[in-house]
Amino acid sequence: MADKKIVFVAFAIEDERQRDFLKGQSLHTASPFEYVDMSVKEPYDSGWQERVRTRIRRSDGVIALVNKNSLTSSGQKLEIAWAKEENKKVLGIWVYQDDRTNLVGLNTEVWAWPTIARFIDSL
Repeated sequence: MADKKIVFVAFAIEDERQRDFLKGQSLHTASPFEYVDMSVKEPYDSGWQERVRTRIRRSDGVIALVNKNSLTSSGQKLEIAWAKEENKKVLGIWVYQDDRTNLVGLNTEVWAWPTIARFIDSL
C-alpha cells in the first residue's frame, strides 16, 4: 500500500457530528489517509490561524464538508481560502442528501467513499 495521505477537514462547527462520521468511516475501512482535526470552539485568534495554516501546509489535500452552515462559517471559509493559497487540492462533499449548497469556486460532490478515495488517490 502507498504512503498514507494527510487530509485536512474543513467544516462549520455546527457540523462537528458529520466530521465525526467522516472520521469513523475512515477508521472502519482501509482508509488511505490520515485525518487532521483542528476544530476549535473558542474565538479565532492569530495564533489559531497560524496553527491551522501550518496544518493545511503539511496536508496533502483538504476535504470540505459542505451544507447551508458553510455559507456563514467564517472559519471554514478561511480554511478553504488558505488551502487554495497553498495550492492544495480541495474536495467539497455534501453533508446531507437534501442540501446541495454551492460554494463558489469549490467542486462539490456527493458524500461516498469511492468519491473520497478517488480524491485521495489523486493527491
